[in-house]
Amino acid sequence: MNLDEIKELLQALSASDVAELELETDKVRLHLKKAVVFAPQESQRNEGTFPRPLVTGQVLPLEVSAAPSEQETVIIAAPMVGTFYRAPAPDAPPYVEVGDSIEEGQPLCIIEAMKLMNEIEADVAGIIKEILVENEQPVEYGQPLFIVEKLA
Repeated sequence: MNLDEIKELLQALSASDVAELELETDKVRLHLKKAVVFAPQESQRNEGTFPRPLVTGQVLPLEVSAAPSEQETVIIAAPMVGTFYRAPAPDAPPYVEVGDSIEEGQPLCIIEAMKLMNEIEADVAGIIKEILVENEQPVEYGQPLFIVEKLA
């Protein structure tokens, strides 16, 4: 399974009502899951009752395991809608480049939302395999930003 096929699966999952998808072959194990966001209905706002779950298009950690090398790949997705910035300032070097080793909690990028700069940190330690978004590009909630090869 190549990256284009994985991206196609991500798009199909985002467009569907399916909340979770698991696929396993001889060489690849793939587990996709949408985030669940609670959105109160109009009648619930006034009654103080609990909101019902609403499945969004965000795809959370993607695990692709290659059987021979036992590599695990994680996709880091945008936690909000905004503008993606690779560096802390226009004249500063990018936070990360393809091939860089990263630690959990390390800043990877900034997403500007409503004039607020939100630093996005790594959830896992690993190596940046691909940066999926161009600098200053608008991003959607749940849009894949980075592909990281997770360290064991």
